[in-house]
Amino acid sequence: MNDETVIVTGATILAGNQQKSLVGHALVISGEKIEAIVNSSEGSRRIAAGARELAVPGLTILPGLIDAHGHLDGLGQALDSVDLVDTTSYDQVITRIAQRARTKAPGDWILGRGWDQNDWPSKEFPTAALLDAEVSDRPVWVTRIDGHAALANSAALKAAGISRSTQDPDGGRIIRDAAGTPTGVFVDAAMDLVERAIPAASRQDKKRRIAAAAANIAANGLTAMHDAGTSQETIDLVKELIDEGNFPIRVYAMLGDDAKLIESWMQRGPLLDYGGRLTVRSIKLYADGALGSRGAAMLEPYSDDPANSGLLLARPEHLLDVSKRAVRNHFQVNAHAIGDRGVRNVIEAFENAGVSSADRFRIEHLQVIALPDIPRLARSGIIASMQPTHATSDMPWAKDRVGPQRIRGAYAWRTLLTAGTRLALGSDFPVEAVNPFFGIYSAVTRQDQKGAPAGGWMPGERLTVAEAIRGFTSDAAWAAFEEASRGTIEPGKLADLTVVDRNPFEVPPAELFRVRPVYTIVGGKIVYDSASSRSSK
Repeated sequence: MNDETVIVTGATILAGNQQKSLVGHALVISGEKIEAIVNSSEGSRRIAAGARELAVPGLTILPGLIDAHGHLDGLGQALDSVDLVDTTSYDQVITRIAQRARTKAPGDWILGRGWDQNDWPSKEFPTAALLDAEVSDRPVWVTRIDGHAALANSAALKAAGISRSTQDPDGGRIIRDAAGTPTGVFVDAAMDLVERAIPAASRQDKKRRIAAAAANIAANGLTAMHDAGTSQETIDLVKELIDEGNFPIRVYAMLGDDAKLIESWMQRGPLLDYGGRLTVRSIKLYADGALGSRGAAMLEPYSDDPANSGLLLARPEHLLDVSKRAVRNHFQVNAHAIGDRGVRNVIEAFENAGVSSADRFRIEHLQVIALPDIPRLARSGIIASMQPTHATSDMPWAKDRVGPQRIRGAYAWRTLLTAGTRLALGSDFPVEAVNPFFGIYSAVTRQDQKGAPAGGWMPGERLTVAEAIRGFTSDAAWAAFEEASRGTIEPGKLADLTVVDRNPFEVPPAELFRVRPVYTIVGGKIVYDSASSRSSK
């Protein structure tokens, strides 16, 4: 254990629950914890007595930022796949895939992620035909940015045994042409029909990806993340990396919705703070799909697709059963719900399971909620785990999806906060960028990074800088039952710190997304240093 005393000098410190900016003070770190905040002369005296100094003049120290909803293994895969984020046309998607194909052996699968047809001129789902013209000799499987739809070329359809007679599974949809032939796009549960044909990565490759993802997370200034739906294999690999001293961040893991996995953990009970890095005490359920692919379950049909009300990925009785068992066995349930029907199903399951504020159950995303359902969240202590960049990514088309009335309950951070709901904020990486300051900027401005629209989209739902930072620190810690050990800079708490190049409270809101991490410190140890651009073990 590291018992060294370090005095951090020269920085502005955002201290305590009020995030008060302290200038002319020094932060004393003893081992893994914050010992004290002292004046500069006391800091100098301790340095003279033998404490090590970390001089960070002109920088600002925030509580360690926490992403309350990301995907560790998904990020690792994304870093290892064709990057299709920010493609502005299907032609551009095909070009990137073709470039990767030239580096692959014939027959190797080409995997990618990040396309979004809403950013293209046509706004329509892609089809395999155009992709086949460029890449026909090896299977291609590229996932939409939200992870709730994917495109296959004809080689992938053949490898998976997909034909016109293949039926849509429960909770999924195969997009077809007028003759009923699959076009190449699979939505939600239908994605499994192709993914089960993809050769599994080796265990060593998976471990390498997870290590790369953790290093990338630390390099973005995050000290911790909540892993929104994980497998036993990922948990085991994280434990191995921790044992090897090669895991720089802290992870709060949510078990994926797998019956055997959930039952095994119900019997053994939660795992708390393994190696100071890993906690497993929550379960991720999936009520519905995503709004961008029109898979989010709606109470009424989509405004721009009147024959479609979305997809229910979990039956209400399943949500209720797992919730009841979780309460009995001291597990938290964190349910993905995006459409107002999905959100209501989760609220009703939680209420019928007798959930209280002590259980801290969560709704992940909560992108559209019926206005009468908002007070129900605070009554049951349900946490709204939301991702601000989803709003600024979706704002060009969200109103088209849900219409002028339902949009009032969409991405409604201020309304939820005012109603007494606690907000835990994250990014949903790799769906959105890992950078937490992109989320803080979106929460405060409700604008894209070009400043559009003027004044912000639905500006009444904006958060203050303090509220946004709290969502990525103390409220994210609360959402993981960890507020006693992290989330604020106070004596006795872990020395988990994000040191940045400017004070978020003093920069113009339009500049918040430009704030950059200089150091990421976890347990008093620097795990990312921008000067060397590398993470330490």
